[in-house]
Amino acid sequence: MHISVELTFTPLQDTYEPEIIAFIKSLRASGFTVLENPLSTQVYGAYDELMGMLQTEIKTALQAVEGGLMYIKIVKSDRSDYEPNF
Repeated sequence: MHISVELTFTPLQDTYEPEIIAFIKSLRASGFTVLENPLSTQVYGAYDELMGMLQTEIKTALQAVEGGLMYIKIVKSDRSDYEPNF
């Protein structure tokens, strides 16, 4: 089963850019399809492999900050080729 995951990482501290950049770079290096926009990052792949990678990377990202939020949306399908038709 393939999934699409949307992630938004929000460190709750004054300096936050290095932690967000490190998280996105780790996702890029994962080998999965990764798309970014100014508000979130989307990752696409097979459920078991993708969730295993995310479990490790999310833990690492949250350990790097004093406090933080990780918003996650999961869609059951690979939406990486989605293009709006309007």
